[in-house]
Amino acid sequence: MEHSYLIKPLLDEVYPTIDYGKGIYLYDKEGKKYVDASSGAVTSNIGHGVPEIIDAMVEQAKRVSFVYRSQFTSEAAETLARWIADQCVGQLNWSFFVNSGSEATETAMKIAIQHWQEKGIKTKNKILSRWVSYHGITLGALSMSGHTLRRARFVPLLEEFPVIQPPYCYRCPYSLEPTSCKFACATELEHVIKKIGADQIAAFIAEPVIGAAGGAISPPEGYYKVIRDICDQNNILFIADEVMTGFGRTGKMLACEHWGVEPDIVALGKGMGAGYAPIAATVVSDKVMEPILSGSKSVMSGHTLSANPQSCAVSQAVMEYLQNNRIIEQVEFKAFYLFHHLQDLKEEFSFIGDIRGKGLLIGIEFVQSLDRKEPFSREKQATQTLIKLAANNGLLLYPSAAGLDGIHGDAIIIAPPLTISKEEIDELLELLRKTFLDFSNEVLEGGGES
Repeated sequence: MEHSYLIKPLLDEVYPTIDYGKGIYLYDKEGKKYVDASSGAVTSNIGHGVPEIIDAMVEQAKRVSFVYRSQFTSEAAETLARWIADQCVGQLNWSFFVNSGSEATETAMKIAIQHWQEKGIKTKNKILSRWVSYHGITLGALSMSGHTLRRARFVPLLEEFPVIQPPYCYRCPYSLEPTSCKFACATELEHVIKKIGADQIAAFIAEPVIGAAGGAISPPEGYYKVIRDICDQNNILFIADEVMTGFGRTGKMLACEHWGVEPDIVALGKGMGAGYAPIAATVVSDKVMEPILSGSKSVMSGHTLSANPQSCAVSQAVMEYLQNNRIIEQVEFKAFYLFHHLQDLKEEFSFIGDIRGKGLLIGIEFVQSLDRKEPFSREKQATQTLIKLAANNGLLLYPSAAGLDGIHGDAIIIAPPLTISKEEIDELLELLRKTFLDFSNEVLEGGGES
């Protein structure tokens, strides 16, 4: 094979060359078919090769693909911003378009700090976040992230934003039960605020469902109302990182809707362009924008390709496709069916410790000992092994960190395109069971099933 100069995730790994995609399937140059059970990186919400999106891409390209946001606006960007304002809850009306989730969360951080500056409060410039979280790979976003492994190389450059424990009921950091814990992981925020001083804190950021750092950890009912109340009582903004969960992944436009909570700022990405174009957004409430509108009238952030009409037109086409085909409305049924049959696999394989998530964002955590919830040793590289076995079987899964320390734990995320059919879910489950059988034979001592 000709030498490659492309920097891939693993430089000495040989990756299949993709040829084309159709629906939930991808095909490599060798003709092998893969079930995209992770939507890539939880991105391809409507599947691959959708003609309506391709047509929209071509039509916009015929008109104009790029204009600089300091010189022009575009019909595509204005239309998308109005659509998001109509779809988002409450006062979330203002969209700042960027190119990735990392940019969206970092822009959210900057807008939160600027909000207080424009109100004349210069001390409120700290952002608080949780451990076992991931908000992006740029330095600001990584500073907000409580993803131990991804922080490790850059700790000297990072701020110490993660301060509280996650709502990780399977591994409660306080060894409590969800029915009697009184939301200790949420009220911890109040204690931290008192130590630091509310006058120093601009915002608190959290993923409604924890993705790459925790394998789809979903909080107990009532958790986010406690968080929202604490933020309100201390005059702190609440930022929801919905990069992975937004645009229908959990069965709602925003995952926060499941818990009846309205954030002050939302970061969106991934499903927003569904993989057809790089686009993300920071969506800001009227309350947060008001002092900026009456003050400097300019948000201090921006990128060369922000709000480019090509990506905005693609995103609008994705949104129309979701609406016209009533795709988000079908997520709850599909999720119930998939989750139910995953529970059957849990009964069959003793290394499945926990199955959790919301909608079609489902995490599976693996353990060496079910009773003790003991994780596999790092040497066994359980997650990486399972991902490779799945790919060999034509099944694409998303690797996730797990465990309270973010180091000792193994999990995957199952997040197929929202367009997946019942028959295709059955195919996914069949391949997953085959993968678990292979995993049992290769990794577990003595081989065999559970």
